[in-house]
Amino acid sequence: LNLCNKNFPNMNSNDSSKAKHDLLVDVCLAAKYEGDSLKHYSEKLNLTYTDSPSQLCTELARSFADIGDIIRGKDLYLGNNKKDKLQIKLKEYFEKIYNSLERSIKSQYDDTDKNYYKLREDWWTANRETVWEALTCDAHGTYFHATCSDLNGGCSQAHEKCRCPKTSGGKAIKAGGDVTIVPTYFDYVPQYLR
Repeated sequence: LNLCNKNFPNMNSNDSSKAKHDLLVDVCLAAKYEGDSLKHYSEKLNLTYTDSPSQLCTELARSFADIGDIIRGKDLYLGNNKKDKLQIKLKEYFEKIYNSLERSIKSQYDDTDKNYYKLREDWWTANRETVWEALTCDAHGTYFHATCSDLNGGCSQAHEKCRCPKTSGGKAIKAGGDVTIVPTYFDYVPQYLR
């Protein structure tokens, strides 16, 4: 995943109201490019390994989880300077978002280390559906097992763009259907277990 695309270093983190919107736009752009690259890679794999086709939606779900880990500061990948630079930039943006909050809300996110982990977690929860839509924008696969609810209260598969269909109310079956169109919980599974 390249969250350090050409837009990210140029974003204006001095304007707190603009920072939260620019961050979502940039994360969605990165997710869209990630989805496109995985789609093409998956197509090539399927031509080579016809007896065991790649599951694009599963690949996208794993990448989605990685994006969530990066945003929330939970990414376990070590080994290059770009990750450190990205985390510094993300902390700057979340500090601007934190500073723009009303005092009554701000107290929920007090963070002496200035990592803003709770704020980052809540930002991810609020925006994960939008990021999933960007990631699956050009996907035409199905999810590997039934993850959506159907009209009869049973289970159905995510078919269109790896999303739960509108006929299920756009709801996934787990957790009482509060996950909307995102048919995965990989982003809540610790990275070392995925």
